[in-house]
Order: sequence, then structure tokens, then C-alpha cells
Amino acid sequence: MPRKKELSFEESLDKLEAIVEAMEQSDTSLKDLMANYTEGMKLGEACLQELAKAEAAMDLVIKKDGNKIAEAELNIEGE
Repeated sequence: MPRKKELSFEESLDKLEAIVEAMEQSDTSLKDLMANYTEGMKLGEACLQELAKAEAAMDLVIKKDGNKIAEAELNIEGE
């Protein structure tokens, strides 16, 4: 059985936004709402994991003492 293609962050986010729009329609059945909710939660988790990976990989390059360059971990406020 072929492996399911992993979506990029942007593709996952686009799909998540489409799911939210679909769920906002008043004519959506409960069954469809539940299926969309489940898929949306999986996509949301995938997006959060990708963001965590990106944050962990980023280093802030700072110029220090003239021309010396040092790396420092990116510290995002609120974390």
C-alpha cells in the first residue's frame, strides 16, 4: 500500500482553514462536522509540531564585539 504523502506546513494550514470554513456552514451534518473536527485536530497538531521543529532549529545570529559573530538560541517571549 503506498505511503500517504506528508503535507507541508503551508498545505496543512490551507487545508485546516478550508475545514474551518466548511464547519462554519450551517447546513453541515453532524457526521461531517465530526469528521472535519477530527481531521482538523490532526492537521493542527501537525502544524504545531512543524512550528516546534522550526523554532528548535533557529539560531539568532548576533554581532558581538565588532566583527565577531556569535550564535544564541532564539528565545520567544511567552514560552
